[in-house]
Amino acid sequence: MSIAIRTAKKNDIPLVLDLLYELGRPKPKKDSDLDLFRNLVKKQISDSDKTILVAEADDVNIVGMISMIVLPRLNKRGPEIYVPELVVTKKYQNQGIGTLLMKACISFGKKRNCHNIRLESGLFREEAHKFYKKLGFESTSYSFSKNFEN
Repeated sequence: MSIAIRTAKKNDIPLVLDLLYELGRPKPKKDSDLDLFRNLVKKQISDSDKTILVAEADDVNIVGMISMIVLPRLNKRGPEIYVPELVVTKKYQNQGIGTLLMKACISFGKKRNCHNIRLESGLFREEAHKFYKKLGFESTSYSFSKNFEN
């Protein structure tokens, strides 16, 4: 199986959304939500400070994706890369695709003179934590959030 990593295009939006649902992101409950989600992905694809890379298997299927946001930091010379999503579809996990996507992210960050990559991973995602540690990531902070939808 050959894997190619490339920048997402607008016609990839449905497949990117499917991967996000597989990651556990909410599915749209109505058509207006689906339109909103499509537009958010489309906006990220066209924003110079945001990038979505996809992993394509044998030039046919998109089997994984990583989204990246370049964020300036007030106390560093260079920005950082924030990774909100990294997902490989279940059938293709444990085949090195996540590693390829993360290596592409690292390369992207170095080209942009970023000082680090930051990501979050749910407390229950123990396999993901092992994956990140294997790639040299360290657990450096707690993440806190407040939901405004309740």
